Amino acid sequence: MQTVLVTGGSGFIGRHFCRAASQLGWNIIVLSRNPSNAKTLLPDAVQVVSNLNQIASDLFIDSIVNLAGKSLAEHRWTKKRKQQFYSSRSGLTDNLYDFFCRHQSAPVTLISGSAVGYYGSGSDPKHEESAAVDGFSHQLCDSWEKSAKQFESLGTRVCMVRTGIVLGDQGALAKMLLPFKLGLGGRIGDGRQLMSWIHINDMVNILLHCIADPELFGPINATAPNPVNNKTFVLALGKVLHRPTLLPMPGFMVKSLLGEMGIELLLQGQHVIPKKLQRNGFEFEFPMLSQALEDLLD
Repeated sequence: MQTVLVTGGSGFIGRHFCRAASQLGWNIIVLSRNPSNAKTLLPDAVQVVSNLNQIASDLFIDSIVNLAGKSLAEHRWTKKRKQQFYSSRSGLTDNLYDFFCRHQSAPVTLISGSAVGYYGSGSDPKHEESAAVDGFSHQLCDSWEKSAKQFESLGTRVCMVRTGIVLGDQGALAKMLLPFKLGLGGRIGDGRQLMSWIHINDMVNILLHCIADPELFGPINATAPNPVNNKTFVLALGKVLHRPTLLPMPGFMVKSLLGEMGIELLLQGQHVIPKKLQRNGFEFEFPMLSQALEDLLD
């Protein structure tokens, strides 16, 4: 039986992962700043701790799934918020490394979060070995991945999962639903920016796959194999919801309201290809956007 330590376990992806891992009979330990809240969101069998020192020194942790990180998409990016983005990602990962340097044994595998923002903006297809375009999102992801790679010195296999836009009951799709249901949806900017997306079921299966397959390591793109531009995404969402998509949000409005955050997350995009997963034989349950949206919304 796998023993897995999860950070960010009460978040969107973390909740779904913990549910799936619990159904496999795994022993799940979630590190949370708010244990009482986490317990209400997670299966009863999941153990929740508020401090790494609550983990027994002789307990062998097979894998860490490191998903914690303050959301980038809630408010404008101030200097203070940027510091919080770093501390909740690189800072926490550094703390995990320091703990396991003192622990009696190192984990076999670390699955650590990252994002397609690592690549910066652009329309050229990006796979795991592609060069990145500099920007805040790239710098943040690069710092997070460097913190994760420290675990290699302990003999741990490290996977940095560069996650796209996760579609499910929370996250970006959930935030879009109300205006679209009211008939107020439309493209953002010119609609040409690429959206590299992934269904939540495939996201969870990728995490499980990375734990199970010792051949996988390094950066891994967690995106569906068929990204679309924003205009296509909006039209597909409107079609599934049977609503018009006639009210675009102009680029200047995004910049004015949201500043750097709006530019990097909404007006820019990435064309990301899951090359490693495809080469490794991973099978996507939802490779096409229409399939994903119909499953989630029909």
